[in-house]
Amino acid sequence: MFKDILHFVFVIVQILALLYGLYYFSTSIYGIVEKFNKKPSRNYLPLKKFAIFIPAHNEEKVIGNIVENLRHLNYPKDCYDVFVIADNCTDNTAKIAAEGGANVLLRYNEEKRGKGFALQWAFREVLYRKDADYDATVIFDADNLVSKDFLKEMNNKLCEGHKVLQGYIDSKNPEDSWITCSYSIAFWSANRLFQCAREYLGLSCQIGGTGFCVDTDILKRIGWEATCLVEDLEFTMKLMLNGIRVGWAHNAVVYDEKPLTMAQSWRQRRRWMQGFADVCSRYFVKLMVKSVKDRNLGLFDCALYTLQPYMIIMGGLMLLIPVLNAFVFDNEMLIITSIMFPNFFKAFGLMQFLLIPLGLFLDGKFSYKLFLYYPTYVLYCLTWIPISVQGVIMKNNKEWSHTLHTRTLSIHEIE
Repeated sequence: MFKDILHFVFVIVQILALLYGLYYFSTSIYGIVEKFNKKPSRNYLPLKKFAIFIPAHNEEKVIGNIVENLRHLNYPKDCYDVFVIADNCTDNTAKIAAEGGANVLLRYNEEKRGKGFALQWAFREVLYRKDADYDATVIFDADNLVSKDFLKEMNNKLCEGHKVLQGYIDSKNPEDSWITCSYSIAFWSANRLFQCAREYLGLSCQIGGTGFCVDTDILKRIGWEATCLVEDLEFTMKLMLNGIRVGWAHNAVVYDEKPLTMAQSWRQRRRWMQGFADVCSRYFVKLMVKSVKDRNLGLFDCALYTLQPYMIIMGGLMLLIPVLNAFVFDNEMLIITSIMFPNFFKAFGLMQFLLIPLGLFLDGKFSYKLFLYYPTYVLYCLTWIPISVQGVIMKNNKEWSHTLHTRTLSIHEIE
């Protein structure tokens, strides 16, 4: 009896995992298509005024670099202001930011800790005042560096009619370790195969935590109120439920520092999966119901995106099938890919393996050193399975954890 139930469960797991994989593979192909069918961009006059917010908790080692970087953007200096949110800092973050010319907002609140709460507070302090005259808001992390045309690109997109935009998240330190290289591959491939694909298909892109821009009227109308461990994901879902799509600004580049060690990476990604599981529990049903009611594929796509930790776990269970088939089911287990179009699924698996290098090559990210590191990317992907299990188990733990940033670079060393 137990063996029959287990067999049934694993058949369902196979079907769901394959459907999920086929959906994401078929949409990712449009990320390649987009590369060869780009719409011509238009340059507009600098019509938009920006408020730039940088939440920072004990970031004295890196805050000076981004403040200095932002002083030299290719955009009129009277059309943007920089606000550093010194959030529960016990170091020299506020002093260094002020000396660099930023407006420093001092926040002390030990109960409401984390980036989402810091932004919520700062928006009320700056944007919601009657005398505030900012057209749009941009968010960066303290460890970031920004391409000189970032605001110019955002201005162009806003003038085209976009209300919320995500910029291209690049890597500040891709060759520091195998972990930073794996992170970089993941982000680069997501930019091309996920974000570009959704922009091409007219679906909503996903806010990535940094390098994003929001029309200030949108913030005033629907509020921020995204204070969970993955405030970017929560705000994206909130936008979609309010009928607001996130656009993609491929040429607005922000360089993000990737964790150097597996321990740092594990803690960060576990926090992400905790947040995903939390957001999924609160938004999945709402998104699915509204997607059916409105016949909106974008809402359906966002609902599926919140399932990430659960689908990663299903992927891990798929890896157990050969072992279970051999030692539990005496090679009598129903394996979907063996009885339904086996050649198709073999080709599907090969194309999935080749799609990421192709995307990296098209964006000029593929290199000899990256090729040598690529096998470790497989190991990095496998670690997502236990991390996702932990994240789902700990989804009700809302305690925010800080990722240490130490990589001090200038924009001139990258571009």
